[in-house]
Order: sequence, then structure tokens, then C-alpha cells
Amino acid sequence: MVIRYRTAKNVDPSLRGGAVSIGNFDGVHRGHAALLSRLRAMADQLKGPAIAVTFDPPPSAILRPGVMPPQLTTIPRRAALIEECGIDHVIVYETDWDLLQQSPQRFFTGLIVDGLGARGMVEGPNFFFGKNRAGDTRLLKQLCRGHDIELEIVEPQKHSQSLISSTRVRELILAGDVERANLLLTQPFQISGTVVSGAARGREIGFPTANLAEISTIIPGPGVYACRVWLASGCCVHAATNIGPNPTFDDAGLKVEVHLIGFDGNLYGQTLALEFLARVRDVARFDSAEALVRQLSSDVRWIDKFLSSQASE
Repeated sequence: MVIRYRTAKNVDPSLRGGAVSIGNFDGVHRGHAALLSRLRAMADQLKGPAIAVTFDPPPSAILRPGVMPPQLTTIPRRAALIEECGIDHVIVYETDWDLLQQSPQRFFTGLIVDGLGARGMVEGPNFFFGKNRAGDTRLLKQLCRGHDIELEIVEPQKHSQSLISSTRVRELILAGDVERANLLLTQPFQISGTVVSGAARGREIGFPTANLAEISTIIPGPGVYACRVWLASGCCVHAATNIGPNPTFDDAGLKVEVHLIGFDGNLYGQTLALEFLARVRDVARFDSAEALVRQLSSDVRWIDKFLSSQASE
């Protein structure tokens, strides 16, 4: 269950007495999953709810406007992924200046002690809290000890000797390396956007595309990708997705264009969710529309075969 709060004073009593973890959880990668698994285990031991607390907007969006990197996940997507890790409740705490000005002690007492009545906490070693990130795990241990709250610090997870982090996932996605990024995530990377009208060139050459706008998360680097697409109806369709310009037609604008394989219908105004499984090739300029069509035909055949093989594994 996802719950939004502006203050810890009105927290539902049923959420009290459990185990809590606080963080951005952006992307919900395998490091987050390891932490959330320990949270679930602690909550079961304490016979209370397992609760993850995240923030909207992220504190850095208020403290450093215009500098914060794009997010990997929307709040609804993030909450769904957290719940898939076995967590009972996701509290979305609405960030404001009052919250950001709270001392570590005031933040801890207001949310953890008075608000949630927590009996346990699980955090990573790089956890910071309170104004200017003044609180760290050393202070957290002292505060938990003083309120008889069990605390577990979970070490970061590694993949191929490198630490798993939201920053690393973001770097891979910006580079277009969605396959390596997916190895670090609990679910394949996904974006969502609204279908808007485009130049209709794709339809003219036999490959109609849905043009996506209003994408609030990070977008993979330029390239052609194999995607699974969920329509508003819940139907899943294979797709070839082009991200970037269209140099064959001298169009330098950055676009997200989705060709739904075998689909025929009106999608304008609908929200599509794209799951990225592989990067197929670079964006390229072709000598003619005919050469572009030949390449698109090859892309679509490969993508459909690849995604069908993924579904059967």
C-alpha cells in the first residue's frame, strides 16, 4: 500500500511498531533489494509491518534545483518495485523546507519514534539524514540505542566487483547499455510517456510510430532498442524504439519513436510504458528512404525474434 504524508503526526496507527528503512530507492536496484530483504526479515521477527519511506520530490531537487540528475523511476513505479520486494507499505513523504531544516535528532524523533513508533531500522552504510545531511549511521546507532530500536546496517552489493548504485545504473542507461543496467536492477529499465502527434513519416514508409512526450525520467542514449510495450489496456506488444534524431530526413530533434510490431490502432493521448531489453544499433543516416526501410525491416525481424526468445526462457 502506498501512502502519502506531509507530516508524521497523522500516520495511520496500523503502521506503527514495525521495521523501517528510509531512502530514495531510485531505480530499486539489487542493492536496494538486499536491504529490503533484510527489512522484511526484521519486520517478521518483530511481528510488525515492513515500511519503506521515500521522498517526493527528492531533497536534492529543492536544495540544488537544476543540478539534480534525472530520476530512474517515477514514484508510482518505484513504489510498485519496492512492494514487489515484499514490503508492506511505502510511505511517500512530501519534501518541503521544514523537513529539510530539521536537525537529525528532530527528524528521527518526529518520524521514527513519534510517527511510526518503529522497533527496528535497516539502512545502508551511506545513510545520511537531517539538515545538511549532518546525521550519519554513527549518530543513527546512538539514537536507536537510546530508544530501544533495533538497527541493522546492510553492506552495499557488488556486481562484477563494482558497487551497485543508482549512479552506476544511470551512467549505463545514458550510455545506451540497457542490458548491463538491467543486470543491476530488480526489473528491466522502464520509461513511460504520452503518445503525441508527429511528422507521420513512419506511416508513409510503412513503419508507423507512436511519438512519446511527457517522459519524466531519464531516457536512454540515442539508438534503436528492443522493447516490450504495455498499452493502457494492459496488453503487451513487441516494439522497435528509436531514440534520438532522424538524420535521414535531416531532423535533428531528440525524439522517442516507438514502432509497435504487428499493432494497428489509434494510440494518441494514451500512456505507454516501455521496457528496454536490448540496444540494437546506433542511429544512422541512410542514402534513401528505401535503404532506411530495408534496415527497419531487418531491425523489426531481429527484435521480434529476440523478444519472443526472451519470453520463452
